[in-house]
Amino acid sequence: MLKNFIKIAFKNLLKNKGVTVINILGLAAGLATCLLIVFYVVDELSYDRFNQKADRIYRVNADIKFGGNSSSYAVTPPPLSAALKAEFPEVERSVRMIAATEIRFKKGNEYVNENKVVYGDAGIFDVFTLPMIDGDPKTALKEPNTIVLTENAAKKYFNSIQVVGRYITLVNSNVNYKITGVLRNIPSQSHFNFDFFMSMPSLESSKGNNWNGFSFTTYALLKPGANGNLFEKKVNNLFRKYFAQQPGFSWKNFEKSGNAISLTLTPLTSIHLTSNRQYEFEPNSSMEYIYTFSAIALFILLIACINFMNLSTARSANRAREVGVRKVLGSSRKNLILQFLAESLLTTFFATMIALVAAWLLLPLFNQVSGKELNISAQTLSWLLPALLLIMLIVGVVAGSYPAFYLSGFEPIKVLKGRLSTGFKGGGFRNFLVVMQFSISIFLVIGTLVIYNQLNYIRNKDLGFDRNHVLVVKNTIGLSNARLFKQQVKGISGVANASLSGFIPTGRLRQPNSVFTNKVPNSRNALFTEIWPVDEDYLQTMGMALSKGRNFSSQMPTDSLGMIINETAARMLGFTKDPLNKTLYYIPDGGPNNSVKQYHIIGVVKDFNFSSLRDNITPVVILLENNNNALSVRFNDNNLKPYIAQIQNKWNTLSPNQHFEYSFMDDDFNSAYRTEQRTGSLFLIFTTLAVFIACLGLFSLAAYAAEQRNKEIGIRKVLGASVSNIMRMLSADFIRLVGIAFIIASPLAWYAMHKWLQGFAYREAIQWWVIAVAGLGAIIIAFITISSQSIKAALSNPVDSLRSE
Repeated sequence: MLKNFIKIAFKNLLKNKGVTVINILGLAAGLATCLLIVFYVVDELSYDRFNQKADRIYRVNADIKFGGNSSSYAVTPPPLSAALKAEFPEVERSVRMIAATEIRFKKGNEYVNENKVVYGDAGIFDVFTLPMIDGDPKTALKEPNTIVLTENAAKKYFNSIQVVGRYITLVNSNVNYKITGVLRNIPSQSHFNFDFFMSMPSLESSKGNNWNGFSFTTYALLKPGANGNLFEKKVNNLFRKYFAQQPGFSWKNFEKSGNAISLTLTPLTSIHLTSNRQYEFEPNSSMEYIYTFSAIALFILLIACINFMNLSTARSANRAREVGVRKVLGSSRKNLILQFLAESLLTTFFATMIALVAAWLLLPLFNQVSGKELNISAQTLSWLLPALLLIMLIVGVVAGSYPAFYLSGFEPIKVLKGRLSTGFKGGGFRNFLVVMQFSISIFLVIGTLVIYNQLNYIRNKDLGFDRNHVLVVKNTIGLSNARLFKQQVKGISGVANASLSGFIPTGRLRQPNSVFTNKVPNSRNALFTEIWPVDEDYLQTMGMALSKGRNFSSQMPTDSLGMIINETAARMLGFTKDPLNKTLYYIPDGGPNNSVKQYHIIGVVKDFNFSSLRDNITPVVILLENNNNALSVRFNDNNLKPYIAQIQNKWNTLSPNQHFEYSFMDDDFNSAYRTEQRTGSLFLIFTTLAVFIACLGLFSLAAYAAEQRNKEIGIRKVLGASVSNIMRMLSADFIRLVGIAFIIASPLAWYAMHKWLQGFAYREAIQWWVIAVAGLGAIIIAFITISSQSIKAALSNPVDSLRSE
């Protein structure tokens, strides 16, 4: 019986090649898109799950509200980790890490800058599953000046992984670090990807007992069975206890002023998709994108299934007599339903095979757009093939169920007497499906337009600094005479200005610390801020403007104890009216209180965005100090490339053994929004596919509508109807359906994208024209799709359609 069903189904599919091809193409496109999105979602959900103890690892975060400004951080005070282990029996292990920036190692005679460097406590290999090829993980980071490399790093510097016991030179401090272990490369599905793990005892600031400084990423491994929610409350109480021990501090007075500091926990496996705090090791993704792309996959698959339903029911006139004859000859409705489902499943099988091949071929392009490294491996096939079989069955049954029940329900007497209303007329449910298709398509079009509008807003927003025409030369800290290099670069014709500094607005290098309004520092008079060491040319090079006061001057020696603060810092300090010459106190490098230095404010720089536009601007304090981490060069010309060779020649003269590395500041800025850019590109691709599949079905429906009404068209033409009248008649029903879809989709899309925009502190409201363009575009696309069939029907010879009458 099953063999017979398949045989007849195959013959029916071959008999109607045009419809079969359209159905298979539509389903294949939907399934291929669904597969690619499934690969993406599975990859995103797998982050950090390679850790064997992942379900018991938590990262401690800090939420700070001070002076009316709220910020969330992925860092905590240095002594927190030891306190957690000492005071809570449910803590099996607690460890810290802190990313090291502008690190240079010696490779032969060359100095190589490395960005994937971190200081870590000795216990990190007990907490995280980072298999060690060579070395003892328990003692590898116990001693000062020890380091663990990954396979990639070991091969890069020594062309071998047998390097335990050898030394690598840290150029920054001219210290030889002993290699005590080699790790397997960290999986890409990790919220941190470091190649160099330096021992925490090597870092002087890790030994302090400063509860007022937030700079270390802290993890806690809980014992099996420990309650994470209860532990979070204990952690916060512990922090409040130690934080309150600072001289003169009172939680009551602190909170009475509207301020607050609290610690929270994030499960390890949730960091990548739920955490976008300041000082993350790497930019994370968002759970919203998982929900969004999953919904898009289902929507596109649904559109493809709707096409199948619509075409099958629209062809009911062609198959009505077949059903009638079969019933007269004794076929039961059950057998007819199984026959139609067999056709649907066979169509879905062919579509699935095509979709699998298409997804495999498109995977490299998808990786390029999404920034992933997805591949189809044996492990992937182990879950992919059963999933494909399940999807094929579900799609086949869903797409074929309505046509099967609809067609098998025809009464044979009415069919054979020609009294059954079939085909395009009376298709209320089919109209509903068309409306659903285009509602989804219009929803996606509006979403795509809003995303691109927001990205365009980000690109063109006044950030408070000018990122255009600026070249950033990196690693200048390794130059023997960075000041001379700066002066030589400034002497190049076409260079407007140049500045040596530790921090730039588009960089990831950060230095969180506190300044105080009192000589006796405590949390009551503290401002948690960023400290940026710069030179006297910094503001002009960055295109920043002062709202009050003056810039640093090399002609004024007292400026070494001067500060320039941003407007947010002035507001949070209560200095909005007259901030100039006010005194602030600062403890350099987190040293002891007896190293407190007194500064006076000489200027206030207008607020500028140095973090993501998802976050509000936070306080910044700028100091005049010698810091040679990077040289920023502003040019008068738009084309910067001709100047690069001149700058590199001067670099090679001063430092022939060091790599010359540079970037463009506008590119650095754009990279911070790479996730949104990739999301926008994926949205555009998926939306185009959704509209294509919907139009594919609409094209076929229009063809069948014209076929069902060919005699009516012939009579109308004989009676004098023009081509435009015929086209208007055939198009009106479909355009009306698209209009209804627009009315349904517009408010839903507006609400969903309004919620998405809430993730940005700086955003552009959804413009009315975005909605209008989406609606008008859908109507135009639908009309163009229908018009080819409408014109063909309108231009046909009425004699051909009326000959049999």
